[in-house]
Amino acid sequence: MSQLDATPDELPGGLWTIYYNGLARCNNAISACENAVGVEEDALAQYNAEAHFLRAYYMHWLWKFWGNIPYFEEDLESPYFARQYTADEIYAEIIDDLDFALEGDKLPMDVSGADEGRATKAAAMLLKARVVMYQNDESKYAEVLADMNAIYESGDYSLVDFASIWTREGEFCDESIFEVNHLPGEYGGKTWGDGWTGFGTNLPAFISPNELNGVDQLSGSSVYKGGWGFGPVRPEVLDIYEDGDDRMSASINHFADGTYTPRFQNTGYFMAKYAARTGYNEPPGDVDLNYENNLRIFRYAEVLLNAAELIVVHGVAPVGELTAEVAINEIRDRAGLDPAAPTAELVKLERRREFLGEGMRFWDLVRWGEASTLTENLPEYSSNRTWASTKKYLPIPQSEIDKTEGEFKLVQNDGY
Repeated sequence: MSQLDATPDELPGGLWTIYYNGLARCNNAISACENAVGVEEDALAQYNAEAHFLRAYYMHWLWKFWGNIPYFEEDLESPYFARQYTADEIYAEIIDDLDFALEGDKLPMDVSGADEGRATKAAAMLLKARVVMYQNDESKYAEVLADMNAIYESGDYSLVDFASIWTREGEFCDESIFEVNHLPGEYGGKTWGDGWTGFGTNLPAFISPNELNGVDQLSGSSVYKGGWGFGPVRPEVLDIYEDGDDRMSASINHFADGTYTPRFQNTGYFMAKYAARTGYNEPPGDVDLNYENNLRIFRYAEVLLNAAELIVVHGVAPVGELTAEVAINEIRDRAGLDPAAPTAELVKLERRREFLGEGMRFWDLVRWGEASTLTENLPEYSSNRTWASTKKYLPIPQSEIDKTEGEFKLVQNDGY
């Protein structure tokens, strides 16, 4: 995927299966809500809203990866085919689900205690913002900005010390709006023979240096463990940070030559937020597959940066107390930086600094129309790639096309 050379026969097709399973399960949950008897009304409304939020979440990934995809809301009859929607039609379905979840007070703005990890109104608002802004749907920008202001004025969330977010103690912190709750192997560990059993993640192993025996040079920390050595950070990324920016050492690790075994595209710099840490996985199960690092999906920082972008870059009139100056300088103050005027260039740069390693950058470049910067031929990084507008979407898996026929025959995305 990093080389932009996926083919219908060679691509991460598992994503297709995973998110369509999610869609089907949400459909079942929504059907159960519609047919339930003897369930307290408020609880039933909450369950229904949660299922609609999750369906929108799963579909938004299928939509971003593939665009023009099958969609269904009820069990399919034999031969189990569904109509292929256009990307714009899928967008409309996602918005419908999110509007349903947001209507009224079916979801709380925040949760705590045993409810941590459940969907909230704030999470649905942020998902709607991501989808609307990726679609460049100007007709809904004002709605989205009003949602960001509602989260801001609720007082339920706040920025915390940046480095603390990524530790065990930082899970479900005051900045967390939605996160995936991974658990270590002691709760049921995954093995290489059974990767779907258990609750841990292999992400920390994936991004940490291979056979590590050294200390992070940026923070001086020795808490990190070795992993598989993939997804390194390029050295020039350090230059995007101003002097004194606390986010740099919390986002990037640097290990000296000789303290690990280099792997593909090695630079010596690695992603730090989800790095493998000592004591974050336990047997049973295979250690590398069972880290407990929660995946932070939505953070309060995104509320502020969305607002700043909508106001400064897209010209939406400010709503309530949340101005672009307030938003951008809350972000900068937390990072240890002086206040600055919120220009379009700075808003985009702060977004890059804030979310480094969190899977945001590619989608931002695409929606801003700046993805041509991905084109490069850099032998030192074993990277030779060319951006084209058709690369916005992956090719539909050929194995899925081969399963369909007649009026339901899947049509391949342009460019493949």
